[in-house]
Amino acid sequence: MRLINNMTSKNQTGIAAFSLLGLSEDSELQPFLFGLFLTMYLVTVLGNLLIILAISSDSHLHTPMYFFLSNLSFTDICFSTTTVPKMLMNIQTQSKTISYTGCLTQVCFLMIFAGMENFLLAAMAYDRYVAICQPLRYTVIMNSHLCGLLILLSLLISLMDALLHSLMILRLSFCTDREIPHFFCELAQVIKLACSNTLVNNILTYLLSILGGVTFLGIIFSYIEIVSSILRIPSAGGMYKAFSTCGSHLSVVFLFYGTAFGVYISSAVTHFSKKTAVASVMYTVVPPMMNPFIYSLRNRDMKGALKKLLWRTSFS
Repeated sequence: MRLINNMTSKNQTGIAAFSLLGLSEDSELQPFLFGLFLTMYLVTVLGNLLIILAISSDSHLHTPMYFFLSNLSFTDICFSTTTVPKMLMNIQTQSKTISYTGCLTQVCFLMIFAGMENFLLAAMAYDRYVAICQPLRYTVIMNSHLCGLLILLSLLISLMDALLHSLMILRLSFCTDREIPHFFCELAQVIKLACSNTLVNNILTYLLSILGGVTFLGIIFSYIEIVSSILRIPSAGGMYKAFSTCGSHLSVVFLFYGTAFGVYISSAVTHFSKKTAVASVMYTVVPPMMNPFIYSLRNRDMKGALKKLLWRTSFS
């Protein structure tokens, strides 16, 4: 009898569907949430699309830094598209379900684009390090071959990591309780729902955290070298100019890793799933929306390129 009960509580992955509980179950709040997240998603897509078009249309911005920025903007669009449209559809249809395949697909793409964002920020930090610490060798080091190779390696590592985690989820068995206290399928929450042994999955998750920590340490090391080089510049004007080239990237780094650490701390210190879900919004939705504003408001070259693009568009 015990064996039968154990088997019936196990996974039925062929027919399984998960429930995304979202941010609130209050029916009166759903129209507000729909309008809010639709606005944020449209701002994210349009803002990052403008960044990509401005960079591609202005030959002065065909440099390694803006090459990485255009890839970051594309990644931000994909990152938001992985989660927000499904959330909007669930609110509109008043449904909380997501299929097993859909959930696994969402986990996979989330990890791909989160990994890409992580590596792109590290590549941009390295670009700023070479530009400030080794300016005479900048064009030699940061050539098109190296830039393309960094993008390719970032994509390959992110793909391999996401596929490995997805394959490990496929081997899990799930109980009858398949409620995810988020508005998207988060890897850690999906693993928590498993009835089978999740030791391998947890080890892989820790390895993923270590990988993210290594790239973050690389960014910190780059900026330690950058700051030490800037402080050796004799003129105040030269120091300001050097700092200004890093300001936008540094703001994006603080936003991305700050919200990521905020989500981690929130999930560690609180047992309230709704608070963790709200914290996840800060990590998955806010940074992709804010990045275009950071780069367009703090970067004179980007502001000029955007003005030219909008001028040509309005008079074409």
